Amino acid sequence: MSKKNISVFLAGLLVLTSLLSACGAPAPTAAPAPTVAPTQGVAAATEPPTTAPTAPSCDCGTGPVVLNAYFETGFDLPFKLAEEFTKQYPNVTWDIKQDQFTNLINETPRLLSGDNPPDLIRLPTMVSFAKDGLLKNLDGYAATLGWDKWPVPQLDQNRVAADGTRGSGALYAMGLNYSLTGVFYNKKLAAQIGMTEPPKTLAEFDDLLAKAKAAGLLPIMQWGSAKSGMGLAFPLQAIMASVGPTGPINDWIFQKKGATIDTPSNLTAAQHLEQWIKNGYLPPDINAIEYTDSNARFTKGEGVFTFNGDWENASFDKNMAGNVGFFLMPPAEAGGSPAAMSAPLTYGIAANAKNADCAAFFLNWVASNPGARQIDVTVGGSNPGGPADATMPTVAAGSVTNETLAAGTVIGKAGTAMDFIANSTSSIFAQGWTPELQKMVGGKQDAAGLLKAVQAEYERELAQ
Repeated sequence: MSKKNISVFLAGLLVLTSLLSACGAPAPTAAPAPTVAPTQGVAAATEPPTTAPTAPSCDCGTGPVVLNAYFETGFDLPFKLAEEFTKQYPNVTWDIKQDQFTNLINETPRLLSGDNPPDLIRLPTMVSFAKDGLLKNLDGYAATLGWDKWPVPQLDQNRVAADGTRGSGALYAMGLNYSLTGVFYNKKLAAQIGMTEPPKTLAEFDDLLAKAKAAGLLPIMQWGSAKSGMGLAFPLQAIMASVGPTGPINDWIFQKKGATIDTPSNLTAAQHLEQWIKNGYLPPDINAIEYTDSNARFTKGEGVFTFNGDWENASFDKNMAGNVGFFLMPPAEAGGSPAAMSAPLTYGIAANAKNADCAAFFLNWVASNPGARQIDVTVGGSNPGGPADATMPTVAAGSVTNETLAAGTVIGKAGTAMDFIANSTSSIFAQGWTPELQKMVGGKQDAAGLLKAVQAEYERELAQ
């Protein structure tokens, strides 16, 4: 056999091994993986052999399985999905722990490297975990279950290249859904300040905030406690995208070489936020407000606006029925394209997870099963993703979910989606954005200092 043929043989064997190791052989009576027939193909993360080998189906078998999971506190979606999964597959039960986002950032390395690593875990970030070999490479599952035939953007944010940059390379996580952020508003309070339609420019939004303040209303309800992570990162990133391009922001989040958050347009955005703080547009006790408290206060009528994500749709529709609206952050210039954070609710599988096949089957089920997709929309308020030809679940007429789903289409066409600036490194939210934004609220940090401090923390982490 020639060297060339040996290379081809080994390459084919490597892919075959990857596929076979991705899913165990199914039990004869086990429920099969959902069958999908995508109509939009994309390139796989690894080069397949000329004739792809037949791989067994991924499933959870028929014997008892206990999925070890870590979920994020304050979000009902994963719990509801787990409950429905057990109804459909009674042999699978769950051992679920939960923690706040900022705590997960600190605890994830320990959890992934422990003696009983999670089968499923909410990932605050993933690059360092992937580079350290703590996350399972999901390429085999993607090939077996057809994920690599889904629309490209769904998987790209969860790929990590050999050089540690995101957006390409091997797949290390999947999304339970694909969330969108923007501005929610109290319709009754907005009417009091003369708002008849969402603002079309940043200047128009500024004018509404000033009117709310003059009317004795709190313009923006937001959270700022370190326990939840500083919520001012949401409006800050929204303003960044309003006054500047989204590409450099994503480059920084994806750790592209030479990327920096300290750019002239981002400085303008940070100064704009700093002025909002000085104008009294935010609650004076923001640094003590946790995420759940902020939502509760907003639903009770405190705050005309709040920056948040569509995962709160179900709660807002329940607690503010008919009185909540949504709009995308408007551009600085009339006629410009709006932008928004739009990212998957990311979950990964530990490299040494005991039930990796079942966990992968669950991730596939979430995106392809009609009941799961309905939960994604009804409870999560977000686009469930999945195959390009999958049917969108029904949405209640007049719900805010209708507005966020429509906004997602706008962002998709504009191509202005961003990941969250808190996801650039494993500790940037806890060690960079949160403390520096808290200092800005307290008058101990300015816009320029904020960006320089966060960039320094970013470079420190990358150098480790």
